[in-house]
Amino acid sequence: MEKLVRKTNPNVKEVFARYPVPVRDKMLFLRELIFETAEETEGVDELEETLKWGEPSYRTKNGSIIRMDWKAKAPDQYALYFQCTSRLVDTFRMVFDRTFHYEGNRAIIFAINQQIPVPELKECIKAALRYHKVKDQLTLGI
Repeated sequence: MEKLVRKTNPNVKEVFARYPVPVRDKMLFLRELIFETAEETEGVDELEETLKWGEPSYRTKNGSIIRMDWKAKAPDQYALYFQCTSRLVDTFRMVFDRTFHYEGNRAIIFAINQQIPVPELKECIKAALRYHKVKDQLTLGI
């Protein structure tokens, strides 16, 4: 497998720096999980880290964008956001049922004190990183 090429917008670092420390650690954990999953995913050779709507965002050539954020108006939670017009969140709900808390068809919501189910979340991230290659499969390759 080829080494993953990361393209990072330097402004992303500033966004992470603005999060409160306990939240920042959670957000950086999600970030590393996205990078780790991309490195392990066949067909993903480049990952772009950028800002979309001021939020850290990740995309690949054949994938659907993944965003993450924490909002002060809901301080006890943070989220991974997926394109709402995709089948991603609906499929996560079908495959993983109550493993995650979902917000409509656009997000997986995490409580600040929640233990993240890493293997299952990596499957969700992998499906998003490869979305345009797997969107015709019932469970998106999960």
